[in-house]
Amino acid sequence: QVQLVESGGGLVQPGGSLRLSCSASGTIFSIYTMGWYRQVPGNARELVAVIGSGDNGDYADSVKGRFTISRDYVLNTVYLQMNSLKPEDTAVYFCYGRVVVSTTLQTDDYWGQGTQVTVSS
Repeated sequence: QVQLVESGGGLVQPGGSLRLSCSASGTIFSIYTMGWYRQVPGNARELVAVIGSGDNGDYADSVKGRFTISRDYVLNTVYLQMNSLKPEDTAVYFCYGRVVVSTTLQTDDYWGQGTQVTVSS
């Protein structure tokens, strides 16, 4: 079993900052990609940022220059530093991992439970 657990969401004023964290644990052999998606009720889940092994990350155009994704390969943890937040960034943010499971050596996609980010004055 593989679990992804997010933390760091909350309420912030426009222009403020938040840092999300997501730790992966369980039967992990390796992790190819980790990242963040977000979803607003009634809309499809959309990519925010992803980071592979050894790269700098890819971002949605809407967050470029404001959000930074980073990864701790030893701790199997991914972070999302969100600056200059806007009301339109309000969503549930989901952590994602493409994991090679140690018991089967199969690659599967895993998701966290989601953390609410609300940007409002």
